[in-house]
Amino acid sequence: MSNLTRWQPIRDMMSLRDAMDHFFDDTFNRELGFFEGFSYPVIDMYQTDEDVVLKAMLPGLRADDVRISVTGDVLTLSGEIKEEQEDTKATYHIRERRYGSFTRTIPLPAPVVTEKAKADFENGVLKLTLPKAEEVKPKTISVKAK
Repeated sequence: MSNLTRWQPIRDMMSLRDAMDHFFDDTFNRELGFFEGFSYPVIDMYQTDEDVVLKAMLPGLRADDVRISVTGDVLTLSGEIKEEQEDTKATYHIRERRYGSFTRTIPLPAPVVTEKAKADFENGVLKLTLPKAEEVKPKTISVKAK
């Protein structure tokens, strides 16, 4: 036995409208950033039993060009990429590097102790280690046999 599907032209027109809405939303309403489809700076964040660790790629910056702040459960990275003085007589064929201020706000997965935070900057990579607050660290309970 075969299934018959009733033809409903309105349903087809609505799916076309939805597709057009998505097209125009994606084309005109997307946020423009340093990289198409990515936020800047590009980060990795993970947590261990003891710490929340964030690594951010910040090529071309110095440690004093980066500002880090934690407010509640939100971490904010900000800074400025300064434009180099270029030869004004040059004709560019490709110019993809971006300059200016950036800010990235990242929710933290657990409460942290900011006073004990450690930030290292090496070869354009910022590594931020934030110790977790005592109340969220896993506790072990030993069992004694009688």
